[in-house]
Amino acid sequence: MKLTLDKALSLVAMGVLGAIGSAQAAPVYEIVNLDEATYDLRGTIAATRTGYGMGVNANDEMVGISNGKKNLSEEDIENGIIDIEDALNGTETITYSIFRPIEANNFTFTAAANAAEAWKPEFFSIAGTTPPDEIDDEGEQVINSVDSFFYAMNNNDIKVGAYSAPEKTLEYVGTDEDQEYWYYRDFELRGVAVSTAQDPAIELPLVPPYTTFSREEDGDKPAATVELGGWSAAADVNESNIVTGYGSTELSSFAEDNVNSCIDNYDPDAENPVPVDICVQANQFPVNGRRNIQYQTRALVWDLNNIVSDGNAAVTELPLGLTPPDDSNLVYTAQGLGINNNADVVGRSHVYRYGDTDNLRQDAAYWKKDANGEYQYNWINFKDNDILSSIAYDINDDGLLVGSYRKYIGGYLRDKFFIFDTNNPETLPITPEDFNPGISDLSSKAKDINNQGQVVGYIEATYEKEKPRPKVGFLYNHNDQEFVNINDQLVCESKGYVSTGDNTWERHKVSVQDGTGEELTYNSEIYIVEATSINEDGTITGTAFIRKPGYQYDDEGNLLVNEENGLPYFALDGNGDPVTSFLPRMVVLKPTSGEACTYTDVPEEKPYERKGAASFAWLLALPLLWFRRRLAK
Repeated sequence: MKLTLDKALSLVAMGVLGAIGSAQAAPVYEIVNLDEATYDLRGTIAATRTGYGMGVNANDEMVGISNGKKNLSEEDIENGIIDIEDALNGTETITYSIFRPIEANNFTFTAAANAAEAWKPEFFSIAGTTPPDEIDDEGEQVINSVDSFFYAMNNNDIKVGAYSAPEKTLEYVGTDEDQEYWYYRDFELRGVAVSTAQDPAIELPLVPPYTTFSREEDGDKPAATVELGGWSAAADVNESNIVTGYGSTELSSFAEDNVNSCIDNYDPDAENPVPVDICVQANQFPVNGRRNIQYQTRALVWDLNNIVSDGNAAVTELPLGLTPPDDSNLVYTAQGLGINNNADVVGRSHVYRYGDTDNLRQDAAYWKKDANGEYQYNWINFKDNDILSSIAYDINDDGLLVGSYRKYIGGYLRDKFFIFDTNNPETLPITPEDFNPGISDLSSKAKDINNQGQVVGYIEATYEKEKPRPKVGFLYNHNDQEFVNINDQLVCESKGYVSTGDNTWERHKVSVQDGTGEELTYNSEIYIVEATSINEDGTITGTAFIRKPGYQYDDEGNLLVNEENGLPYFALDGNGDPVTSFLPRMVVLKPTSGEACTYTDVPEEKPYERKGAASFAWLLALPLLWFRRRLAK
């Protein structure tokens, strides 16, 4: 087989990478949500396509998100994964319109070691959502309009995340005889804290400071009030039930113009009148990834122990990294993404670097309370203006903060993970060495750090310059600077192998029956592509790719199913074998006394090359975000 130079170097690098990982003392892991009978990952809920592990606590409980219950095209199956930001923005098969019902595509789940089926994802309802496979009395699928997200949980059974408002309808007035209703909702995204320490669970919306637009009478323009709903999201919660996230504090100037236009242009006597709420909703829906109503956004802290007179948790707005000019029309953003048990908050904020108003950036930040109990903003200074932006994701109780920065390395835009000691702010952030001495050009992001100094995240696995690079989950021990590919620390069974004798292995053959009634087989394969959370015992949750068969669809994108046996028809190759691809599933990893697997039967095969680190693409897509979250701080 002829290899390009880059390809050859990539294989050499992967070989070196594996040798380094297996030679050192990093813990060996096994996948504990693997069905031993079928070698299938219990990694998503029924009637959804993907699953992602978001956080695990000290009680062996975790939260996650399932995504994608819509029909998929043949191209989707071949690619193995759809970019999540595309899915959220409606470019998969779900698009948002005031003329069509709102259909949810994101669902929350929990899993636990002591559940009836250990670590099996169980659908969790927020805001009245029903399971994506629910069937009504007439045999029709129940359609949810509420998207829900879990990002973190603590050891007190407090889970935090966000959800969208349920669909509402308004009778349509206009010339389209086929249109019965307009469709809208009260808000696009709202933070939530759910306590499951009692039955029934308590669900507390985390309301942002700004939800309502008001204007005074001005000449021929009447006074008006419009309920916009604002947006907010809860990203993390500590053991004192203090939550951090972000929320709207004001409308942007161009969004204010759009709302005013909706008010002033409404004419009930027009041939096709558009009510204000419907016009506002049309502007709030994403179109080509952009929303015409945007908010000034600030990092927030909610105290779940302090419920104020309006029934909401007391909320504190954290300082922005700059003072916006009075005449500025820009949107300034700050987000809280992680919090430790000292209530220190980390995230990012707009800032004028070095006070230079011509050098506006979005940089990693942390907020700590001063002697008066007031949060103060702190900028993380890399002393490197070649860095385009940076972000902090988590902080442990010793004040060690982890995040990533973005800069050009070798002429290519890369992300690199860093560690910073907030208790010694005069020191510079540290970029740990990964698989080779020095700073490589492999993009990496650290998502979580526990109090043992163990860091998890993902890193690119190959060195191609012009192609997307596959990702692998990593584990880094800050105490001894050991950096390993988690896949190199798995026991053989957790990679899809079965023993055939004394230290010999082969791929587990997965048998599946399709609509024809025939038994088909394919080789099992599992690959950890990102680690998102690690607790104090070293338990990790994140996302794995597992090989799955593709399905056949008709010209309208509907799955072809045999009505007699209810089984789908698989896509087959020229030999009559199932066409397979990688799909993402939630994964839970626990340290084990077994040995790391050194056997491989496909040394030159690599997993699907992810497009834009898909399961984190929504991390910073306001208002819908996806962050790895961390538990058990």
